[in-house]
Amino acid sequence: MTQSGAFNNHRLLLYYKGDISALILFAQHCNGSICFPEPLPALSSALKPEEFVTAKVSTHPASLVNNINRHFQLDNDILRVEPEFSEQIDTPGGIITVHMARFMMLDPPHILMQSKNCTLKTLTQLRSRPPAEMELLRRAYSKVM
Repeated sequence: MTQSGAFNNHRLLLYYKGDISALILFAQHCNGSICFPEPLPALSSALKPEEFVTAKVSTHPASLVNNINRHFQLDNDILRVEPEFSEQIDTPGGIITVHMARFMMLDPPHILMQSKNCTLKTLTQLRSRPPAEMELLRRAYSKVM
């Protein structure tokens, strides 16, 4: 599956959590979005869990991580899917499912992400994101903690 095909109706949140410090950082693309590889469309809004639509066929989050690894030229053991996180966003073009992957590194991968034109930021540093992304961050933070 090509990257664009894999991500037509899916996105990933990438985050780092320090095992000792409990520091949580979310990856932010150079375009400002926290969704990878592309931002959510304008006018997107997070669905409540009771509004989620069940798809008959869905893309496994591991294939999305594999696509991100290829896109950013990352080793296959750097990101791990968070199986408990799956949120749906209503967009003008249909529902997008957002999954989450964790950086499996001892220290925050600041230099690695900078080399990919991205940054790692705390939740408070991201508070100016659009409402749908802020709701995703809130839900992600709740799952991680």
